[in-house]
Amino acid sequence: MTKKIIVFGSRGQVGQKLLSFGSTHNLSIIGFSHGDIDITKERDVIAAIQDYDCDLVINAAAYTNVDGAEGEKEKAFSINFDGPAILAQACCDADIPLIHISTDYVFDGMKECGFIEDDPMLPLGVYGKSKLAGERAVRELLKKHIILRTSWVYSSSGNNFVKTMLNLSQEREELKIINDQIGCPTAAFDIAKTILELGNKIFLQRPKVKWGTFHYCGDTKLSWYEFACEIFRLAEDPLGVKTPKLYPVSTDEYPTIATRPSYSVLDCSRIGRVFGIYPAPFLNSLSHVIGELKTLDNIEIQKS
Repeated sequence: MTKKIIVFGSRGQVGQKLLSFGSTHNLSIIGFSHGDIDITKERDVIAAIQDYDCDLVINAAAYTNVDGAEGEKEKAFSINFDGPAILAQACCDADIPLIHISTDYVFDGMKECGFIEDDPMLPLGVYGKSKLAGERAVRELLKKHIILRTSWVYSSSGNNFVKTMLNLSQEREELKIINDQIGCPTAAFDIAKTILELGNKIFLQRPKVKWGTFHYCGDTKLSWYEFACEIFRLAEDPLGVKTPKLYPVSTDEYPTIATRPSYSVLDCSRIGRVFGIYPAPFLNSLSHVIGELKTLDNIEIQKS
């Protein structure tokens, strides 16, 4: 029997990929964007879950503007805390599992090796604090949950570092890129595939599913500067993008409104041990996204 899934936040980077992959996984997926259903509206969330009579809920909705959250604390907490709490309670009442996407920014970055799921969570800014509050609400209200933390999400749609770099290359001959913040870039389609694989394992393993928190990200740790270098190296041929001169700078030289963790690498060992899911190769995923950009023509190509 085909399983039915609801995706909230269907117009986000991960949400779009979840909808596109549904048919290939023999799943019936319905997506709701913020314009369709506001996850902070309890009555609307409950009605959607009841009307669709689904087998799994995925929350890909989030307030993700890290700097903007500093000035919009109430909005960030409404979407990242109140929304997940409402979803978790609605899923509990309907006895439906929930997969909730979270972030590396729940950690302070003060570590020299990858963060594991049980490390102390000490977010540095409002965004991370609101996401941490959402995680805690899900844990407290719903036993049948998987919280999937990921990092540095990019894709051929939406706002992300890859598209920003490629678009800036058309306007500037030089770019200064932060070189002392380290993380693992993760393609949205890899996250979506992982979530759907988790969904299938939930359907197959119930009632023996290992619920809880898991990490998933790309397999390579690097700085934003190193990330930018790889973007332009891979994009130069297929997209014909003009590569600007790149200069590595420190966070102190390029301050932002919100403080970001200097090291936010996630250890993905647990999801491998429990579910047999392992990080995708970074360069393969980045090449795939650049290929999508060429197909979609999402950027105007400036010939070198």
